[in-house]
Amino acid sequence: MSTVLKSTSLTKHYGSIKAVENLDLQIDKGQVFGILGPNGSGKTTTLGMILGVTHAKSGTFEWFEGKYGKNTRTKVGAIIESPIFYPYMSAMGNLKIVARIKKQDYSDIERVLRIVELWDRRNSPFRTYSLGMKQRLAIAAALVGNPEALILDEPTNGLDPKGIAEIRELIKRISSEGVTIILASHLLDEVQKVCSHVMIMQKGHKLAQGKVEEILRDKRILEVKSTNIDELMTELKSNPNILTFSKESDKLILEINENTTPSQINEMLAKKGIYLSHLVTREKSLEKFFLEITN
Repeated sequence: MSTVLKSTSLTKHYGSIKAVENLDLQIDKGQVFGILGPNGSGKTTTLGMILGVTHAKSGTFEWFEGKYGKNTRTKVGAIIESPIFYPYMSAMGNLKIVARIKKQDYSDIERVLRIVELWDRRNSPFRTYSLGMKQRLAIAAALVGNPEALILDEPTNGLDPKGIAEIRELIKRISSEGVTIILASHLLDEVQKVCSHVMIMQKGHKLAQGKVEEILRDKRILEVKSTNIDELMTELKSNPNILTFSKESDKLILEINENTTPSQINEMLAKKGIYLSHLVTREKSLEKFFLEITN
């Protein structure tokens, strides 16, 4: 797996405000990488630095392991803040301007409009578009030139639930084509639904980074089930490694000691003649994890 973006000790200050502080980051090919944090956490500043729009105070970053040299920027599409188009021009007209700026052939316009499902509205003025359609056109503009990486800053900001769902499915579809996506957002639920990896920022600092499924896996909470639920409950009550437990339908939810593993619980019960038909580690929501570490 090749590295798409790597930063080392990336830092940006605005006077006494430490917008981003010593940020080490690695994003690999094919990931949908979410940068998550409240307003003022440093998300947009980070995107500005890696795009070369904002100059870092110190630190370094490198795209695609340096293989494109000075042409790196042509391999990265981006939407930072609100999309801006000429309101009385059509999607075709606006994207022709984008293509000329990017020095791309007009033939690429049909491809990107079909990806964002706006081909049928290609001749409609931009001012007649809904907010969701405007955002999809912005993504189409970022895709002109067939970039290998796509940066989206708050892509669902201001959209209604239908528009949010459309952008979510569009991101998944683009990712399935092999494009690496870097997405900054403060919407925890959307990040959890669409991202494979996540980094959580607060006040310019990275608090956590990794695969979403690994970050959310709560190693202390187990779901267990056996054919004799009453016998199972009796045994668990007397076990000092079980901190709490509750019943949910035909399962028991256990909180286990930090020094105890799920396999140890399973082995202990088997020695007592109790065999589990269900044993899984429960996942917490991204919202719960976010609140835990930011507090």
